[in-house]
Amino acid sequence: MLYLLFGPDEFSRSEALAAMRAALPPDVAEMNSVRLDGRRLKLETLAIACEALPFLADRRLVIVFDALKHSRAGKEREELRAYLERVPAWCDLVFVENEDVDRRSSLFTYLKKAGEVREFPLPEGPALLRWLAERATALQARLAPDAAARLVELMGNDTRALATELEKLATYVGRGRTIDVAAVQVLVEDQQEQNLFAFIDALSARRLGPALQGARALLEDGQAATYVLFMLARQIRILLGVQTLAARRLRPDAIAAELNLKPFVVRKAIEQARGFGPGELEHLHDRLLELDVAIKTGRIQAEVALELFVAEACR
Repeated sequence: MLYLLFGPDEFSRSEALAAMRAALPPDVAEMNSVRLDGRRLKLETLAIACEALPFLADRRLVIVFDALKHSRAGKEREELRAYLERVPAWCDLVFVENEDVDRRSSLFTYLKKAGEVREFPLPEGPALLRWLAERATALQARLAPDAAARLVELMGNDTRALATELEKLATYVGRGRTIDVAAVQVLVEDQQEQNLFAFIDALSARRLGPALQGARALLEDGQAATYVLFMLARQIRILLGVQTLAARRLRPDAIAAELNLKPFVVRKAIEQARGFGPGELEHLHDRLLELDVAIKTGRIQAEVALELFVAEACR
């Protein structure tokens, strides 16, 4: 049997593959399944994988990643399409594509005609809310509509991240109970906040490469560079407050109450503040003010200012 699984919802694709693999006898699953990289796929390698007889099983599973995307138009693609007509009956050949595919190609056309094609778009809007509700039910919990909306607000439509958070929430509320907004607020961290923590971690350790990656991750969250600099200034003020109160030997819960912050934010900030010596945080805050003025007067672009600040902080 031929299959094509494609689309950006990596989590749902992975679940579909896991279900196919689970259909193999567990004790011989490893010997009856093969994964191939489509970027370097040779037709002879594919034929050997498909034509090997199943071992103590009825079927064999061969999974090829990104072959359609990387197959060259012309002779190479046509030879691959021709081989699909000769795949043995005992072999389940599964093509997996991380992105959309060229629906006009001969490979797609043949797979749609002779096999099973399944598309995995990332769910959005009402479809995403239905997906969350169904997932919660499978975990023997109920997801309140406003809690689902808050999860989407915090995590977007990253189905893998959402599934992980739902498992945590279902365990937290208990079997048969309702996941409400309060539970979401307690357990689920804003991804943007996580990215900011990772960014500050890299800055405090003076790791230029990861710090630049962290800055870009924040931009990829959809935030403008000016807002990233604003968040960075806010985080530095938090670190300053935590550093000052920790020097007075206050406990993290007491610091959290004093600064009106969540306890986990304070615990993380205490770790990060240790990476900065006396006066360093004040200097960084002053430098951010200078860059803010330069941006507003048109002397520097915000994205350049952000990268410059990272380079100076890691120096």
